[in-house]
Amino acid sequence: MTALSIDSDFDSGNILVRDTSNPAQVRLAIRPDSASAHFQWFHFKASGLTPGQTHAFTLENAGESSYNKAWDGYHAVASYDQRNWFRVPSRFDGQALHFSLEAQEPQAWFAYFEPYSRARHNQLIERARHLPGVSLLATGRSVEGRDIPLLRVGDGAAGKRKVWIIAQQHPGEHMAEWFMEGVIDRVADNDAGLQQLLSAADLYLIPNMNPDGAFHGHLRTNAKGFDLNRAWQDASSEQTPEVLFAQQQMKLHGVDLFLDVHGDEEIPHVFTAACEGNPGYTPRIAALEERFRKTLCALTRDFQDVHGYPRSAPGQANMTLACNAVGQAHDCLSLTLEMPFKDHDDAPNPATGWSGKRSKELASAVLDAVGQMVHELR
Repeated sequence: MTALSIDSDFDSGNILVRDTSNPAQVRLAIRPDSASAHFQWFHFKASGLTPGQTHAFTLENAGESSYNKAWDGYHAVASYDQRNWFRVPSRFDGQALHFSLEAQEPQAWFAYFEPYSRARHNQLIERARHLPGVSLLATGRSVEGRDIPLLRVGDGAAGKRKVWIIAQQHPGEHMAEWFMEGVIDRVADNDAGLQQLLSAADLYLIPNMNPDGAFHGHLRTNAKGFDLNRAWQDASSEQTPEVLFAQQQMKLHGVDLFLDVHGDEEIPHVFTAACEGNPGYTPRIAALEERFRKTLCALTRDFQDVHGYPRSAPGQANMTLACNAVGQAHDCLSLTLEMPFKDHDDAPNPATGWSGKRSKELASAVLDAVGQMVHELR
């Protein structure tokens, strides 16, 4: 009988092995971000499984994680081929997360959410670059020198609205790049709705803001241990070059709408957070926020405007966040879009929970919402 083994030495892998001597009860822990105490993301491969046997896994330090209340109602994802991911029964006892799989194959992968690999990212960029009307406008560099491509969809003609979408500032939020793949898929389809949007606007896309953190299996930070979504007031070439690159490009080209795509550990809904606490918040921006939310609610059951973060008091916004910083700097509609790590309670799917596929579908609806209001942005 083959001994059970655990491996996380691959792109976005993260696990610490404590004891594999009992294949029916494997003891593991989540490794913190390499230069930060944050942890929640996990991703590992289990080999030597016995088909027909139930294997149980315990993440013993889950109760100490960055968002330890998020484990309630959460179910881990698993895959036999790294393409088809499904939820497995999971239970949080206040200290540890327990999940199990009745094995059908001798190996399986487990993760916090359906991973978006660097290889798939590279393929996405190459595919996008060869689409009509898409150009690689600029390339930033991460702390460790990985590419951060900025794509433009459109011709940059004078008078067109500039719609920016960035994703995965927090590297463990892999649903964000699945969302970006949905944007690119829609561009490839080039349907009438997309053509109508592009007649009035150019899309500026950064599909992965934090490639180092994603590769290393981080939850929250870049290779230097910095949370990029808390660096928009003091970005530097040494510590947060990823944010500095985006800011420089925004200043160069301008911004009429900004969407920062994220995942939320605790809240089982899709929602947006906005700029109501900004010192420069105006009735015009408030009306645009309301218009976007109502339009998107009408387009997809996967979006709602009831559940979300508490609203900031006037003048009390955290200006280190991308949404607030960009909204203030460019006097534009600026939103953080959050998707769940769990399922979406408004339209649940017990087999997959929220997933990469659903993230891509949401992206298409978001583009339709933007298309319906693009002429109102200025």
